[in-house]
Amino acid sequence: MAAAASTSMASTCTAVFTLTHGRPTIICPLPQRPSISSAHFKASWGWSSSSSPTWCSQVVVKASSSSDESPVDANELIEDLKQKWDAVENKPTVILYGSGAIVALWFASVVVGAINSIPLVPKMMELVGLGYAGWFVYRYLLFKSSRKELATDIEALKKKISGADQ
Repeated sequence: MAAAASTSMASTCTAVFTLTHGRPTIICPLPQRPSISSAHFKASWGWSSSSSPTWCSQVVVKASSSSDESPVDANELIEDLKQKWDAVENKPTVILYGSGAIVALWFASVVVGAINSIPLVPKMMELVGLGYAGWFVYRYLLFKSSRKELATDIEALKKKISGADQ
């Protein structure tokens, strides 16, 4: 019997394997889907009733948090927000823009919900989105020269937004 461990940045999961008839077999898998019968599940993995593994009722999982992450201090965050709000000179304009953005977001949600209720339009929009995604990959991500062009365009936009271009 051998044990294998899979680690990620935030958690650790341990799975146990055994050797059955010359091939590795998982002893404690995740629960099988309810729509697949047990016989179909065993047949799809090539197990006969005599060679099927003994299924256990538990999956052993060990989770641990990463200690290199610093927690966010709520008081520090609130103080930082207070300082930034006090530094704002034209507070009514900021409140007006913020509330306008919330109303625009709500209105866009209502419009998308109305369009989504029309038959065939959601599928057509999915096809348009898929076509645009394919075009974007072909235009900007497929070739090295176009990836460099996209990177320079993004850097120029970041400089323009941040005001570092002036």
